[in-house]
Formats: sequence, structure tokens, C-alpha cells
Amino acid sequence: MSFTEQFDVVVVGAGHAGCEAAMAAARMGLKTALYTLNVDLIAQMSCNPAVGGIAKGHLVREVDALGGIMGEVTDAVGIQFRLLNTSRGPAVWSPRAQCDKQAYRLKMREVLESQPNLKIKQAEVAELIIEESLAVGRSSLAAPADLSGFGNDQRPTTSDRICRGIKLRDGRTVGASAIIITTGTFLNGLIHCGEQQYPAGRSGEPAAVLLGESLKQLGLRGCRLKTGTPPRLDGRTIDWSQFQVQPGDVDPTPFSFRTRRVAHHHSQVPCYIAWTTPETQRIIRENVHRSPMYSGQIQSIGPRYCPSIEDKIVKFPDKTTHQLFLEPEGLNTHEIYVNGMSTSLPVEVQLAILKSIPGLDTAEMLRPGYAIEYDSIDPTELERTLETKKITGLFLAGQINGTSGYEEAACQGLMAGINAALKVKSEPPLILDRTEAYTAILIDDLISKGTNEPYRMFTSRAEFRLHLRIDNADRRLTPHGRRIGLIPDPAWADFLAKQQRLEAMKQLLEKTKLTSAMLEKIATAEVLTRCHPARSEAQPNAVEGPCVSSLQANHLSAALGQSCAQLLKRPEITIEKLVPILRDLDPTFFDREQISASPRESVAALSSEIRNELKSVETEIKYEGYLLQQQRAIERLKKAEQRAIPDWFDFQSVSGLSREMQEILLKIRPRTLAHASRIPGVTPAAVSLVHVYIEIQAKRRQQAAAL
Repeated sequence: MSFTEQFDVVVVGAGHAGCEAAMAAARMGLKTALYTLNVDLIAQMSCNPAVGGIAKGHLVREVDALGGIMGEVTDAVGIQFRLLNTSRGPAVWSPRAQCDKQAYRLKMREVLESQPNLKIKQAEVAELIIEESLAVGRSSLAAPADLSGFGNDQRPTTSDRICRGIKLRDGRTVGASAIIITTGTFLNGLIHCGEQQYPAGRSGEPAAVLLGESLKQLGLRGCRLKTGTPPRLDGRTIDWSQFQVQPGDVDPTPFSFRTRRVAHHHSQVPCYIAWTTPETQRIIRENVHRSPMYSGQIQSIGPRYCPSIEDKIVKFPDKTTHQLFLEPEGLNTHEIYVNGMSTSLPVEVQLAILKSIPGLDTAEMLRPGYAIEYDSIDPTELERTLETKKITGLFLAGQINGTSGYEEAACQGLMAGINAALKVKSEPPLILDRTEAYTAILIDDLISKGTNEPYRMFTSRAEFRLHLRIDNADRRLTPHGRRIGLIPDPAWADFLAKQQRLEAMKQLLEKTKLTSAMLEKIATAEVLTRCHPARSEAQPNAVEGPCVSSLQANHLSAALGQSCAQLLKRPEITIEKLVPILRDLDPTFFDREQISASPRESVAALSSEIRNELKSVETEIKYEGYLLQQQRAIERLKKAEQRAIPDWFDFQSVSGLSREMQEILLKIRPRTLAHASRIPGVTPAAVSLVHVYIEIQAKRRQQAAAL
């Protein structure tokens, strides 16, 4: 078949998954095209213009470590940065940034347009071009007409279907060796706002109906999911004095390992905390029957961990108030996002809810909240590369796979782009292990368990979360990014230099024995910080009054002769307390500090870059025992992962497996025994049976081959 245009990789959809996929393929040297319904809305933040959060921040760090772009774009347009969970252990620290919605979209487009090998196209993709070669050599470019039901799984087992390209609504055809579908909520999207409903992919944008119908013809199991968004308000009509201010961090932690300082470091904006009232609860209770989720208008399943305001009232009847966050959508707009008030209630009810909240009683609503239903594909239809099992060359990424959130979409898009490019280049795929990345956990969960609700990443999903921290994402994944060509020479040189610095600092802490002079300096700095936090490092001797007796009763004397690393293992000792002596021992480590216009105000006042590197070293030393314990568990799991289940293995011939168990295993086709053990419903006894029968069937095959 002749095509109007020919590319190596074609990406359909320009959300966060599509942008990462297209950039990865293009950076790996392949001729790539990104197709979108509207080039002015590339990387549009449909919901909250925020990136990161608990566990989601880990995903963004991993995308960046592999060579993705989400972190760098966020650092360039973020207007408030916060490092979350710092009161807890380092395993669950996670960065979050409120972004300028318009600037994010413009910056992402700028990055995409400056990338060689990548062309951006505005057009509607109507269908996929599938070539089906039967065993006798017969081929067809169209799907059989009798396979019309969504989820139909009765394709001929003797066929080998290959995705050859796409057909546009205007009749043009585009050929490609790999197609990546990243359509977000656009596949047969249907918006609900009270009793009103209408087709749309986002408010004001058309749904992808033709492509949605085309995918139904392919025999991939699918389902309908639902998500929602809250109303947006005019910030000029809000009484801000009624709310608690939530500022950003003084020295923000960037998302990208390649960012030294975020663009709006000195011009961050505050967010605000609000609360609903008992009157809010009454209004929602009296109108909940008008919510499409409760009227029966919506049948699909919404995100459990991001419930609508009506869900909160119904499911938590004893709670009379609920927290809301008022978050700006940009520096050049007055539009305010009401985080925590996702709803699909009628517009007049949404207005009544707002009037019931002190400070919002005079607020004007710019956009009402709404719910949206959309088609997704059962992710158990995918290989670990995110290529579909039934159609060669077709990859899926993002909400089409049943996930929620920009971050979950971005990491899938990056992995799909990488593996599509590697497939085109006839190179081995990049398959991450769940012991080395949250990205791998997400993919493994999806392909092993599937999902019947929008999947959201949590730190609790990781078996080895102390090992999978935000500070070591580059150490875990940047070598992979370098190997496949996504990490350029300057970034690789910076990575190697950083690893050398960290190792040298760790060795210094382990080898340096504490002297009385060092302990005195640590204690003096600690007292200065506690009693005179406004003093600068240039005044270490300005200690007087009640602090002198505290200094004389030096609680560190027992550490005399110990190494700095041993002292650091004490729960009450942090690495910031050792900074006064570390500056003397390794001054070059601190030479990179960006001195601000005002003098530093305490011994712990460090730039975010240096502070985060020191905290990484501290974590490795302080939690050394736990990390070694996890490393042993990781090695055991990897041994189990190495016990592969051959492609030829026949689950139906395993005596003792129930029919239900056989159906589950045949549906998922686990690649290893460890993979099989993570499938819901598969018991340890069933895994043991499979293990035994692998040996039995292997011997039978050997005997048959010898005859």
C-alpha cells in the first residue's frame, strides 16, 4: 500500500504521554510524527496545573533520569514548589509544583518544535491501518467486518496482525513502523454536568469518535472509565483573608537533575487552604440525586483516590467539613483551581456550594466542574514494552491504559517511545524491573492485574521504597538512558561528577574521626542555630546567656574518636549539623553554592542542590542496615524473576489447576514465576504447580525432539 507520508514512529495524541513518546523516539534518531487535534493545546493541563505529589513526584524524577522532558519543563514554568512528606522518612519525600498552565503548554511546544527528527501535525486520526497475514499467506488491510463488538476476542489464532500506519479523516494515509496511541480521555469521551451530557474529549474540544470506533474493531478488551474536574473561580472575587496561606519552599528542589535553580525561584506564589461547612454538606445531600454518578446516568468507575465532593459527603457522612485548596492557574491570569471540589453536579448547585464557604460566598465561577467518561483498553492486553500482544507495532500509553494523572501518563509515554524506537531499530527492548523504578511497578501492576478504576501511583505500591527514592533516581536509571541515547554528553558528564562527589563525601564521613575541636564546633553551631537562628555563620562566637550552659553540657562528648558516619547514624543527628566541619574537610564540595544577595542565616542554610546531595549521602549511611536488608530481598526476587515461563508452556495441561486459574494465567500469560505470583487470584500452590510442570513439559519436548 502506498502512503501519503512515511515515518519510523507515529504518535497519536499530544498530552503528556504523547509528548514524552514523541521526544524519546526523535531523540533516538528516528523520523517521528506527533498527530494532535489542535497544535495550540499540546500538553494542555486538563485538570489541576500541578506536577508531582506523593509518589507522582517519584515518577517525574524517573522520567527525567531516563532522559524525558517533564521535569525540565516544570522547573521552567513552576510557580510554587514544595517538597512533601519531609516530616517522614526519605523514602516518601516527593516534590510537587504548581505550574503556570499556559506557560507549561507553550514551553512544551517550544521544546517539541526545537527537536530534530520530530514533526508536529494537526489532523484527526480516523483509524489504524492493520495488515493481517494468515498462515496461508493471505493478507488484508482492513479488519474483518464481523469483529464489531468492543472486547471481542475471537481473532483467528493463525493470524499475525501488524499495524502499518494511520488513516486521517481527510483521507490521507501515513505509514509507520510503530504507532503509539496516547489519546487520554478523548476516545468516545462524554461530558456530564448535572442532567446535561454531550460528546467531548475535554470541555470545548471534540471527542475522538472515529478512532474510538476503529479501536473497537481490533478485538482488544476494553472498558469505560470516568474522571472529573472542579470549577474554576475568578480570584478577584475571592476574599483571600478568610483562608490559611500555604507558601512554597524558600529554596525549591527542582524536578530535573539537570536544573540548578528553578526559573521562578524568587517569584513563587502562595496557595490557600479552605474548608467546606455543614451548610455545604446540606446542599450536596439535598441535590446528590442530581449527580450523574448517583442518578445512574454514569455507569463507569471513577478514581477512588480522587473522589468528587458528592462522593466525600455520601461516603463520609460523619465528617462535616472537608479541606479544599485554592491554587492559581498562572502568573498572568486570575483563574483559580478549587482542588478537592471535583464535581458533576448541576451548575446552579455548584454555585450554591461555593456560596456556602466563607470567603467564596462572593466568588464568580469562570468554568463549572464536570465529569467525563471515556474508553480505555484493558492493560493486560499489553506486553511489558507497552506493545499490544495481538497487534505487532501498536503501542498504548497513558489514560488509554487505565491510569490517571499527568505523571503516570508521562512515564508510560516515555517507555512506549523508547521501546517503539528500539523495535524499529531491531534492538532489545528496555524493560525495567519493579525493584529499580516506580515506572516499572506501574507497568507491572497494569499488565499483571489490569484495573477496573483509574490507576494512581502510591509509595505503598513499592515493595522496596527505601531503595526507590527521589534522590537516587538518576543513579538507578540514567545509565539506561545513556545506553539508549537519551542522555547527551554534558548531562552524562554531570551525572558522573555527581556520583563521584557523593562517593567521596561518603568515604570522608566514614574515615574522619571526631576530635574534641570538631565536636565543639558542631555543638556551637547547633546551639547557635537553636538559640539565635537569625545569626549568620560569620558570628559563631556570639553565644551568650542560657545557651552557654547548654554548650558546656556537650551531649556529643561520647562520640569522641568515632567516625562522622557513626555519629550520623544517631536518630537526632542530621547531616546539616555536620556542615561546619564538612566545610573545612571538603571545601570544594560547597564551592558550587549560589550565594544570594543577603548573607546566609544559619549553618544549615545551603542551596537546594548541595543540601539534597548531602541528604542523599545521609540516607545511605543512616539507613545502611535497612538498605542491605532490602538489597538481599531484591536479589531473592530477581532470582524468582529469572525463572522464566516458556512461551510454549501449556497452562491447560497442568493437572490440579482449576479452570478459573487456567483462564487467569492464559489471559495474562505471565513471563516468570514471580510475575505469576503477583496476579490477583493466583495462589502460591498454583505457582508451585506451574514450576513443577515447566520441568515436566520441558522433558517431554526434549524426548519428542529426540525421536
